[in-house]
Amino acid sequence: MCIHQLNLLAASSNSLPLGALFGKQHPIETRHFSSICDIMEKAMVNGDTCIIRCILVVFQVVFRFFNPQSEQNRESVRRAGLLLWQLLMAPVDQIGAEIQREVCLAISSGLNTLYQGEAELSKLLKLVLTEGERNSGLSQLRDVILTNLSDQLQKNRFGSEEDDHYRLSDELLHCILKTVVRESCLLITKCQTVARDDFQKLLSTVPVVSPSLRYLMAVQNHLLSNTILIRPDDSDDSDSSLQGETMKVQELQSSILSLATKILVGCDEVLETLQQVTTALINSDISDRETRLKGLEQVTKATMLGHLLPVLLTSLMHPNLQTLTLADALMPQLVQLVLYTSQTALLLKTQTPLFNEEPQLMSGSLGQGAKACAADDRILDEREEPGFLTGLKIPAPWAAGKTVETVHPVRDNYKFKETVHIPGARCLYLRFDSRCSSQYDYDKVIELVIYAGPNTNSRKVTEYGGNTLGYGSRSVLGTGWPKDLVKVEGDTVTFSFEMRSGREHNTPDKAMWGFSCTVRAQESSEDVSGGLPFLADLALGLSVLACSMLRILYNGPEVTREEEACHDLLCSKLLQRCQWQVEANGAISPALTPSPSPLPLTIEEDREFTYPSDVLIPPPGLMPGTYFDLPRIRLPPGIMGRLREVSGRARPQFRPSIK
Repeated sequence: MCIHQLNLLAASSNSLPLGALFGKQHPIETRHFSSICDIMEKAMVNGDTCIIRCILVVFQVVFRFFNPQSEQNRESVRRAGLLLWQLLMAPVDQIGAEIQREVCLAISSGLNTLYQGEAELSKLLKLVLTEGERNSGLSQLRDVILTNLSDQLQKNRFGSEEDDHYRLSDELLHCILKTVVRESCLLITKCQTVARDDFQKLLSTVPVVSPSLRYLMAVQNHLLSNTILIRPDDSDDSDSSLQGETMKVQELQSSILSLATKILVGCDEVLETLQQVTTALINSDISDRETRLKGLEQVTKATMLGHLLPVLLTSLMHPNLQTLTLADALMPQLVQLVLYTSQTALLLKTQTPLFNEEPQLMSGSLGQGAKACAADDRILDEREEPGFLTGLKIPAPWAAGKTVETVHPVRDNYKFKETVHIPGARCLYLRFDSRCSSQYDYDKVIELVIYAGPNTNSRKVTEYGGNTLGYGSRSVLGTGWPKDLVKVEGDTVTFSFEMRSGREHNTPDKAMWGFSCTVRAQESSEDVSGGLPFLADLALGLSVLACSMLRILYNGPEVTREEEACHDLLCSKLLQRCQWQVEANGAISPALTPSPSPLPLTIEEDREFTYPSDVLIPPPGLMPGTYFDLPRIRLPPGIMGRLREVSGRARPQFRPSIK
């Protein structure tokens, strides 16, 4: 344990003398490393667990300074790897859980030493990811490796040269995602299968993030942070720099598309399981059905639906990710997820007592009330189909308000100033905490001044100070701290609080508590709800993202500069009759032998055309005396034939192509 403590001290901080000593240590010699392996092998034969644990801790330190480049060193490393692997695959009851964990830590710390090259490392990771559920040692090693990789990705959040080492290949990510999906489905299924006491224990332990889910969260946050928060270098505006940044953004978008596709497909499977469990619980007759349905939402937040999907949905709304490629690829999965979440949210909502309880009516008006309810139901059926948002109030972003407060209690010579601005608000409503108090004397002033504007030069509204506890020459300033709402005209209010002198020694903390005030744009005295239910909120977010992606698909590719320059030519009716072909060099030219075109090659004067009756009505808002373009009105064939005879001009013929 002493060696273990030394190892923790060495790894904790380089500022410690011991950490600096290990940091400056030279690589260990091969003969010394071979001696360590001899001690480990002898201890394993004798079953000496104390020596085994000590050598495992030594391995964790030595692997950081051992250079396995020479052939002799590689042989020692292979020997150490075989010893560690032999311990890892041994039954837990034979070596103990503590030794098994130390083995996993030793292998994880020497991952780059024991497994040289990406091929060997990928082979190990694939083994622990695919066979981890069948062996406890491999499962624990998988968790330790993924936890370490997650920590490294979080440290290198905005990119470094080691990103490729910490970000695993798509094949390994797919294996990790399968593990996460399996864990999420198992967690949701437990809400239906476990006993009542076990279900309560389950609720007390979630949300707990597994190492596999934690790694996926780290990879997703790493990619999204680099894509959304990327900032071009303003000092370098060369073409090569712009081209490099464009290629980096495209590479990140490609990685996000690959990861987002896998996550959405996995969420689809988890949501299908959630819908099945919800339906089974609703149709069951167990005594704690309502408790399980309420707890199901909490358990769902602990799965990939709560840890991965909300962050991904929010990030995909960023302009850097609102691309046609992403919209085209993700749209099918988004539509399926919208259906699953909305259906499951509707199922859970119908089981909530708030929507199931009938209103208690007076006996004298029972018949009239029933008729009124039936009429309301008919109106609802005729007006809209009830959905998962029916009866739910979507909270406005400003509904919860903003809380402005001092430190509690206020200290000597304390000053505080803050401005709250809610755009579009006609007036603001201030509600003060009942604990507001300060010391107010004639020569020692502690007061709060409120201004209707962005600074202290704005119009002064009111001021407050003092306390009702009997401390200070004057108990309160004016009428004291308000108990009702304070109305401030406008969309901006400024608070200025100042303590201009020291605090008396006999004044308690509750008399110097300071103040706390909630600013809202609505006149509401009741508490604001915590928001929508999780699944309803998720369904709403998916619907918004799906609509945004549909808008991108509808608009199509962005207009290029060449298309803007050729706008007038593209609008030409004459050129639109041409049949175009692509040359060998990529150029576009009119076809010499055009394919059959749906457009007529001649003007058909033998058929009379009639415009709708409202086509000649001037557009709305047209000022009197102004002109507007009229559509061409075709004359009858007889008049056109007579005009051609008089003018001597024949009917024009259009050539099949124009060169």
